[in-house]
Amino acid sequence: MKTLTVAEWTTYAAAHEARVDELLAGHLARKACGEKHPVEDFLFTYYSTRPNQLRLWHPGPGVGLADASSYADRRGYLYVDGVAYLDPAEIARRTDTINWVRALLTSTLSRPAQFGCFGLHEWAMVYRTTDVRHSTWPLRLGTAGTDQVVESHKITCTHYDAFRFFTTPARDLNILQPTRESQPRLEQGGCLHANMDLYKWASKLIPFTPGSLLLDCFELARDIRTLDMRASPYDLAPLGYTPVRIETPEGKAEYTAAQRTFATRSKPLRHRLANLCDQLLATATM
Repeated sequence: MKTLTVAEWTTYAAAHEARVDELLAGHLARKACGEKHPVEDFLFTYYSTRPNQLRLWHPGPGVGLADASSYADRRGYLYVDGVAYLDPAEIARRTDTINWVRALLTSTLSRPAQFGCFGLHEWAMVYRTTDVRHSTWPLRLGTAGTDQVVESHKITCTHYDAFRFFTTPARDLNILQPTRESQPRLEQGGCLHANMDLYKWASKLIPFTPGSLLLDCFELARDIRTLDMRASPYDLAPLGYTPVRIETPEGKAEYTAAQRTFATRSKPLRHRLANLCDQLLATATM
């Protein structure tokens, strides 16, 4: 195990905190004023990690922190002879979760990415209903125009946690019927939500996830969410979001190009998370 000096690990921790403060400045300012945001709030309403949890730096497996008494009472850590490090017993207690996350990550890596969905999951969530999630924001094409877009396309959503929010009539239009059980068999690296969920898996593995990996996944999720809502049926132009008009050939091309870019960004993060799982499982069996 490598042990970092106080000067070393406090430098890493301070840089991590500064990065988080910059990333969350807008969100926290709006929250203080009670102002909601349909794009950026998602990372703290849909995902369970709170800003204060995100701000806490973790070194990851195989690293000790000298004179780090502030970690002594943190879950998942041992503090022995003035050094804080991850508790192997805590890792062992969570092997089922680690194994599940690893299986999902590796199965996703094993299959080719798909790029023909055009973000229609957000449209399917408002199909033939007036009970829309972001009700304070109008639909760009109105209700009838939105429904027509859904009906004129083949819906190919592979992601269960997007599909489960489809309206009832939209579910029958999807060529697949994803379930939680089928998630490891269906998830693929072109899916925006599967790639956004890398932040979910990085968060689920806290405190084992190194701070840099957690924030890399958070930044990816934030950027994907922006595309997700720009390509959605909502008119968010007043917030400065130029729509990606996926109902047009030009919009489809723009969406697919961005989707490919995110798939490329996601792949090394998926590998890093899978490798982290391998490290943890190896520690648990020692």
